Amino acid sequence: MIGACGGIGSTVALGVAALKRKLTSPVGLVSGLPEFDRLGLVDPGDLVIGGHEVREASLVEAIRGMHLESQIISAEVIKACTPALRSMQKNIVPGIAYGVLPAVVKRGAMTRVRKVSSAEAAVAVVRDDLASFRRKNKLDHVIVVNISATEPPMKRHAAHASYAKLSKAMSKAGGSVLPNSALYALGAFSADCSYVNFTPSVGMDVPAVEEFAADRDVVYMGRDGKTGETLLKSVLAPMFAMRNLRLMSWVGHNVLGNSDGANLADPAVKVSKIKSKDQLVRRIVGYSPQTHTSIEYVPSLQDWKVAWDFIHFEGFLETKMNMQFVWTGSDSILAAPLVIDLARFAAWEYQSGRRGRMDHLACFFKDPDGSREHNLFTQWTRLMEHVQKFGGDG
Repeated sequence: MIGACGGIGSTVALGVAALKRKLTSPVGLVSGLPEFDRLGLVDPGDLVIGGHEVREASLVEAIRGMHLESQIISAEVIKACTPALRSMQKNIVPGIAYGVLPAVVKRGAMTRVRKVSSAEAAVAVVRDDLASFRRKNKLDHVIVVNISATEPPMKRHAAHASYAKLSKAMSKAGGSVLPNSALYALGAFSADCSYVNFTPSVGMDVPAVEEFAADRDVVYMGRDGKTGETLLKSVLAPMFAMRNLRLMSWVGHNVLGNSDGANLADPAVKVSKIKSKDQLVRRIVGYSPQTHTSIEYVPSLQDWKVAWDFIHFEGFLETKMNMQFVWTGSDSILAAPLVIDLARFAAWEYQSGRRGRMDHLACFFKDPDGSREHNLFTQWTRLMEHVQKFGGDG
């Protein structure tokens, strides 16, 4: 996991440990549904956890902090799983932050950053770390999941057009033509690992990076895990479309705490998140109602996030009506099981011999790479068709 000791990463680690010890049920895991029993997915308890982290943090400290501050996760489960979390910590190494602005490094308290001279060297560090993790733990396959802080939008560069151009640009000392998430993706592909981008950051969404992924014949998917308000939008917007109720406006206000909220307080970073959240409604209904999405950092909320949405729509005889809802959830508790799901599905695809971009898993993402389909029901049908077609391969 990239950003292994954050709220999501530590909750994933605790979840894997708790499932292995049968201290919790698979509630929240999509892959725990009966529809997927036939696939023979890897048991969550058999997943080996490792990762990169650039802050002075540990899994145990992160979990205990969430328990005290956000009143989530039982103390008994944490106590029972603490030895396992400490064992997992041995597989977490300092990360890279090549090309990240100094102000971002300072804000994120990045004190465990590996120093490298070029983007090419950064990719090599990630590749070698992943190869070492695989050898040390005698693993069949490694899935890299990006759950690190959201990056500002990337400036497009001429070197992004092909891997030959990109490789040449990355070899120059001090030059940075790719954001951190894309360097991790290249490192993962160089080590023949699967890659999941669970953030709004660029990841593999660069022509040259996708070209490299195709050459390496790897499994990859993304982008931006769909866990809260946007999940509801992907359910409700199709309802308005199917009932021929015309949307006039949809306004959503989001407030959240934790380190994700602190990162999104930066206007440059917030743009990436709002883009992935705000485009969904118009793509589903096929026209452009007035939409507005805001995100505000409220430190006192800790790991909780709240969304207030107001939907103004027109019905028969031009009658104007509205719908409002409030969504409150724990950010890490909603996201962590999806990370486990995607690791299980990526492992199944890899073991079954399938490679490339996993478009049938679009239902897990706000802004799925390579797809403009956001209707959750259509996305779910696509996943079920894939399972029906290949379910005998497990």
